[in-house]
Order: sequence, then structure tokens, then C-alpha cells
Amino acid sequence: MRKIIERCPSCSQSLIVTRLSCSSCDTEVTGKFRTNIFDRLSPESLAFVETFVRLRGNIKEMERELGVPYNAVRVRLDDVIDELGFEPDTQPHQDPQPEPPGSRTEILAMLDKGEIDVERATEMLSKIRPS
Repeated sequence: MRKIIERCPSCSQSLIVTRLSCSSCDTEVTGKFRTNIFDRLSPESLAFVETFVRLRGNIKEMERELGVPYNAVRVRLDDVIDELGFEPDTQPHQDPQPEPPGSRTEILAMLDKGEIDVERATEMLSKIRPS
């Protein structure tokens, strides 16, 4: 099934939905119906959003599900945000920085799990006082 078009092909003004019909019993309803923001998305972007919601916005799980690295998930998410018409984020993307844990072992465990990168681990380790 085709996606609803938003703009008039002749004059480029916004279109409204005025008729709905049932493909099973041929019932038709006429009126002015509101579309939603997700109608703007391509089928690929809608599938991405469905996966994102199903995984509760967990980007690590998105990486595993889609088989792509973190940055690819972020770029795809930015594309969807743009497609929805939201203003782009003017700040560069930064992962939330956890407070430095109290031990070298905790930091290395976070690094091993992929929760932080090598640069962040090095920074955190440098803040720990030698024992």
C-alpha cells in the first residue's frame, strides 16, 4: 500500500485526507481526517522507529538487532528526526558521561562490556588516586 502524500502535486500546498474506505466490505467514510507525524516517514524509517520503540530506545540493542555500529544507529536516528521535521540538534552527540566509579576493576569491567570507550576509560582511570 502506498504512503499518504502530504503535498499537492500541482501547487505544493498541504493535502488533507477526505475519504477512508474498507478493503473488505467497501464501506466508505467521507470527512476531513487528520494525519499523524509518522505518515511523513518512509517505510524504512518507520521500520527503524518500530524497532527503536520495541527495544525501548536502547541503542546498544539497536546495534545488535541491525548489525551496525553505534554511530550508524545515531546517524539513522538523526535522519528519522530530520524526516519528521524536527530541528536538528546543534550540539555534537555526546554519550552521557557516568561518574567515575571508585575502582580500577569497575572501570575495566565497563570497558569490557562496551559501556565506555578506551578514551573515556583512560580519562576515568586518570582520576583515580593511586592506592
